[in-house]
Amino acid sequence: MGSNVAQEIEKLRDLIRYHDYKYYVEANPEISDLEYDRLMQRLRELEAAHPELITPDSPTQRIGDRPVEGLEQVRHRIPMLSIDNTYSPQEVRSFAQRVQKLLKGETVEWVVEPKIDGVAVSITYEAGQLVRGVTRGDGFVGDDVTHNIRTVRGVPLRLLTEAPPAVLEVRGEVFMTNSDLVRVNEEQKARGEAPFANPRNATAGSIRLLDPRLCAQRRLRFLCHGLGYSEGFEVDTHMEFLHTVEKWGIPIPPWVTCFADIEKVLAYCEEQIERLHELDFEIDGLVIKVNRFDQRERLGTTAKSPRWVMAYKFEKYEAKTRLLDIRVQVGKTGVVTPVADLEPVTLAGTVVSRASLHNADEIERKDIRIGDVVVVEKAGKIIPHVVRVEKHERTRPLPKFHFPTTCPECHSTLVRDEGGVYIRCPNHECPAQIKERLRYYASRDAMDIEGLGEKLIDQLVDRGLVRTYADLYRLKKDQLLGLERMGEKSASKLLANIEASKNRGLARLLAGLAIRHVGTKVAALLAKHFPTIEKLSAATVEELAEINEIGPIIAQSVYDFLHSERGRRIIAELKECGVKMEEEIAVSRQSQPLAGKTIVVTGTLKRYSRHEIEELIERLGGHAASSVSRKTDFVLAGENPGSKLDKARSLGIPVLSEEEFEKLIAG
Repeated sequence: MGSNVAQEIEKLRDLIRYHDYKYYVEANPEISDLEYDRLMQRLRELEAAHPELITPDSPTQRIGDRPVEGLEQVRHRIPMLSIDNTYSPQEVRSFAQRVQKLLKGETVEWVVEPKIDGVAVSITYEAGQLVRGVTRGDGFVGDDVTHNIRTVRGVPLRLLTEAPPAVLEVRGEVFMTNSDLVRVNEEQKARGEAPFANPRNATAGSIRLLDPRLCAQRRLRFLCHGLGYSEGFEVDTHMEFLHTVEKWGIPIPPWVTCFADIEKVLAYCEEQIERLHELDFEIDGLVIKVNRFDQRERLGTTAKSPRWVMAYKFEKYEAKTRLLDIRVQVGKTGVVTPVADLEPVTLAGTVVSRASLHNADEIERKDIRIGDVVVVEKAGKIIPHVVRVEKHERTRPLPKFHFPTTCPECHSTLVRDEGGVYIRCPNHECPAQIKERLRYYASRDAMDIEGLGEKLIDQLVDRGLVRTYADLYRLKKDQLLGLERMGEKSASKLLANIEASKNRGLARLLAGLAIRHVGTKVAALLAKHFPTIEKLSAATVEELAEINEIGPIIAQSVYDFLHSERGRRIIAELKECGVKMEEEIAVSRQSQPLAGKTIVVTGTLKRYSRHEIEELIERLGGHAASSVSRKTDFVLAGENPGSKLDKARSLGIPVLSEEEFEKLIAG
């Protein structure tokens, strides 16, 4: 009987650890909270009946029985130094140049990860068991908060590996999500206690509590972003470290990416700022780190901070106001976006009366209701968005917001993207979509038609003068003269600007056609590789996807548009109107050593990372493809080349070594 109970207890523990991993590490839970609670309750019952079988790493032992008497101070074996930060892209470039200079031109890879706005801690495992949790303190000495770290469910009490290192100290950030802050503040109000101003204040107050039972109620989280002292743990890079500890059950930040080019790092940082609303926790920038540990060691530290890391922060402002209404807008691709109308509030020196709510799921997740007091945030150049609802200030019942089921403009039944969050109007002839498409087509990043503004487009569509892009080129002066604020001179100038837009080239045209997933950057890549509309239309999905940074989803979207009845009609009508559909190819590019060549790289090269060699190929006029086909000119093969080499040989495609490739480009 005893052995059966012991087996059931161990099985339950493993199952709970597995579901903790799915929830906190992979963010992909397989069971409901209720089912999880039932597993935990069964384990508690068995352990209560057999206390001799309780172990320190059991999931039931997260919370201590009694408060600690006080916080003891612990000296860090390796100091937890602060890191330099900047708000300037130029200073990020200067940082990268300093690193390159100190490393004397070595290849450097840069890791980018979100800078979580929480409380820095160090967590130590010995033989796989959690033994200590310490706050950063002054960087040299911190407070022992092991009793509270054990309550953070995302932190494994035992590493999920059969061969743990003797000692492993991981460093990261303890934080509270916005969702949990909403819940905690409601509980604070119910107890007659003051609410917390923001998640960081709540975290800082919670992690130093003497009673772990109180800390457990706050549901703190942890994300690991660094390695401290270790014994018997060998990894060469930060990315390898993160992947290893993640497999062992320690959560790591989302969006962690590695680049070989600091300009791509900066571009990525700007993209991530626009995605802040996707996170349920606060970040105040992104951290840029040298990937290789041996390079970090040689770079060393100053008195205050490591030379191998910098935080690229963005200015972030918050304010509280009341939500007066939720409206929905129809975009150029039919996406129906909810917008918050707010009581005007000053944010970053500007009066704000509107904020983005992004999508229906976000309204549901944050439980946003008309009449609520909300926290609005603005970061960088993006439009303000609603961070959370101050539910503790909800003084009366408010009805839930129900997302419309029909288009507010044309009354078509709305449809949700398969497996996605966006809800769309499927009617391409919807007046709202037509207006948005025309505005985008005329914008500076697309066909740059000066004078064709929002109000004029409204008039043209409302009066039935323009329904398609081609209709713009068919406009006559007498039609324009019948519009408000349109005189002889203005009409002539507008028609001249419309005529001039015919010669903007293929890239700008593609950017203006409202093809899903195609903006200015993707349009430029497409036009670079397929410089005429005929070549682009003849390309297969696979050929489109081979373009670096395009991928299968964008490729399918472009292919579907160009081969749809609607897409073919748009192209034919614009051609008939004389719109240029080819891209100029610089003469200098034609004289480059790899001009017009399609090259596939396989295996590991001695002198180049994959990113570097692909960039070099593109810079020398070639196209770096990801798969071998009959259109491949040659394959560049390094060590351990794999199946691509076999396919190249079977197709009779030339194979070059790294040395032969360098002779080719030198010639």
